[in-house]
Amino acid sequence: MVPPMALQPGLSAHVDLVVSGADLATAIGSGKVEVLGTPRVVALCEEATVLATDGHLQQGEVSVGTRVELDHLLPTLAGSTVRAHASLDEIDKRRLIFSVEATEGGTTIATGRIVRVVVDHQRFSDRLNG
Repeated sequence: MVPPMALQPGLSAHVDLVVSGADLATAIGSGKVEVLGTPRVVALCEEATVLATDGHLQQGEVSVGTRVELDHLLPTLAGSTVRAHASLDEIDKRRLIFSVEATEGGTTIATGRIVRVVVDHQRFSDRLNG
């Protein structure tokens, strides 16, 4: 088994999404306009943060989201491709602080910060199952 590489600021990842009807605000209950819903932008950015740390956590560790700050700046229509990019800016003990940006065609549609905390997966699951 290959040991994980160390967590360090600068780790980054991106994910792409072709916006479908299921991603629209009207479909996910976050509005009455046929544009990419803000909750879907948040989920896409969170996915990028998870990918940025893949292979860098110790065995049995996962990260969980604890804080999201997102400014959704521009609307995006179905059929458009959105790219979410996350970069690990700071590590404070178990807290991982990311900057995130979502773009469509090179134009920024959302920016923000996401904080995740590294936890022991088994202990976390055990607490959930009481």
